[in-house]
Amino acid sequence: MATPPAPSDDAPPPGGDPVGAVAVLADEQRRRMYAFARRVRHPVTREEAAAEAGISAKLAAFHLDKLVEAGLLRAWYDNPGGVRKVGRKPKVYEPTPADIRVSIPERRPDVIAEILLDAVLAQRPGEGARAAALRTARQCGQDIGAAERTRIRPGRLGPERSLSATEPLLAQYGFEPERRSPTSLALLNCPFHHLAARSPELVCGLNHAFLGGILDGLEATGVDAVLAPCAGRCCVELRDPAAAPDTEPPGAA
Repeated sequence: MATPPAPSDDAPPPGGDPVGAVAVLADEQRRRMYAFARRVRHPVTREEAAAEAGISAKLAAFHLDKLVEAGLLRAWYDNPGGVRKVGRKPKVYEPTPADIRVSIPERRPDVIAEILLDAVLAQRPGEGARAAALRTARQCGQDIGAAERTRIRPGRLGPERSLSATEPLLAQYGFEPERRSPTSLALLNCPFHHLAARSPELVCGLNHAFLGGILDGLEATGVDAVLAPCAGRCCVELRDPAAAPDTEPPGAA
């Protein structure tokens, strides 16, 4: 059997829209075919999926293509089992490495887990575990910020442009940023809430270092990540460190 092609540039990213993927799987026949494709461990044809779901091949193809659109399956044309047939090769489907997780509000314990794993692997001689974790968290943020700075433009950014560049990054990580002034950004959700409840000093410290690293990577000026604990939201604000902390009613955490 031929090696499946690499995903095209316009293909949906695996797990890119978890809510949309879950919505697609709300259909019982799609769930059944998706489970079948994962269970058999080989690319399946629409006829195989149809037999599993007890529906027509045409309807099975419709549902399979919906799973492809959601990023849960990918498809290409091939001869299943390596058997040569006359005419066009049939379309086959196999699962993508999608990792679908939905949490409202969004929680991202995986970010902390990756930071801690990297800290263990890169701990320096004589360096304590907490110091290694904080250093790694800041470096992780710096890498993210530097990549974004390169994408938008090189050079240093003032407060307003720094926050404008930071907002979409923080939204990707579930922080729910809200601009309270041209140079002040509140974070209405803590993606690490459950972990912070267990060890607030450690987790909030890692969060502070991570967000500060993002600003470092962006080469932001006039704005900093400031610890400003407030019930119901993230413990960090992005603002002029000399400015007064935000005191508006918090949003949901």
